[in-house]
Amino acid sequence: MDAPTTTSADNGTSGGGGDWFAPRPESTTAPVPAQQASPDAVLIRRTMAEVGPVADKVTSYFYALLFVRHPDLRSLFPAAMDTQRDRLLKALLTAAEHIDNTEVLVAYLQNLGRGHRKYGTRAEHYPAVGECLIGALSKYASVWDAETEAAWVRTYTTISQVMIDAAATDELRAPAWWYAEVVAHEPRTRDVAVVTVRPDQPYPFLAGQYTSLETPWWPRIWRHYSFASAPRSDGLLSFHVKAVPAGWVSNALVHRARPGDILRLGPPAGSMTVDHTTDSGLLCLGGGTGIAPMKALVEDVAEHGGRRPVEVFYGARSDHDLYDIDTMLRLQQSHPWLEVRPVVDRNGLIQLPDAIRSFGPWYEYDAYVSGPPGMIRSGVDVLRASGIPSARIRHDALEEHVTASG
Repeated sequence: MDAPTTTSADNGTSGGGGDWFAPRPESTTAPVPAQQASPDAVLIRRTMAEVGPVADKVTSYFYALLFVRHPDLRSLFPAAMDTQRDRLLKALLTAAEHIDNTEVLVAYLQNLGRGHRKYGTRAEHYPAVGECLIGALSKYASVWDAETEAAWVRTYTTISQVMIDAAATDELRAPAWWYAEVVAHEPRTRDVAVVTVRPDQPYPFLAGQYTSLETPWWPRIWRHYSFASAPRSDGLLSFHVKAVPAGWVSNALVHRARPGDILRLGPPAGSMTVDHTTDSGLLCLGGGTGIAPMKALVEDVAEHGGRRPVEVFYGARSDHDLYDIDTMLRLQQSHPWLEVRPVVDRNGLIQLPDAIRSFGPWYEYDAYVSGPPGMIRSGVDVLRASGIPSARIRHDALEEHVTASG
């Protein structure tokens, strides 16, 4: 997923250099109940509900204001805005949902602030975005008064300052982006390839995380891809990429990229990582290219001693789509604590939930889910029903799949 999450298809939501906001936090924390909402949160959610039906108009007006009033910012955005347009409102809905949940919201915004460095975003850009955002909302909200505007100003000021501070801190310890040379390109199916790159300097990350990636053919258009292995001694990074219809980045990576091409990588992100302070079993559900981060998690457990059981359910629509099954079965042969269960649906639908119900119980396991949006939703429902607490279920952010555009 190209968000949170990150899987390996071209379905991330960091569409371009002006992707001022990104997918929702990777968290199962429930939003604060309405009766506990702060006054500002009530006003902001009211605005979002009002502008929801005209989101396209709000978004178009926002960018028109931004580019007319601040033409110098146009260079931060991709030349074609069709990959960018819808993301702002979706991100605002996310912020509104978590506005009273400080822990989740701050972690989310800090990650965005660090990620925005690769676009060339600077602290002085944020007031311009806020000014135009409020201008667009005030035009289309059915109720807009001094109280509502003050709530939005306070909220946006807080949001932007968290991001600015995170970027400033990150600047002291990491580059804004890494250059990476393609060193291997291995087609697995007609539309899936394993792409391996060598960063120009050390690239620290954790198994289960993802990064954003830009190709030379589509400048300022970034997509999220999960790392397909745990950190390696040779420093190489691998990604499983599925070319999606009209997917600019994914099709370039699958059909055009070759060894010697230079890509750019953003910072690592994501919380779908292993807690090595416990010995709980791992239940991993990977559908399609969602098997990539699951492979990384298996390698991570192996490197830490492999004393915990790991169950991997590998779902696909056909045997042909199990493009990495040989690798997973070799890992199973090497590690007695690992069980790999391929699940192929003969009717054209991934039925991982049905397979999960056939095994278990799972209530003592930590669960990880990566794959198409429908599989994530049904998988999470089944895992909860099987007794696994929501706090122990980690998965890619669904918005990264829903807003995929390639």
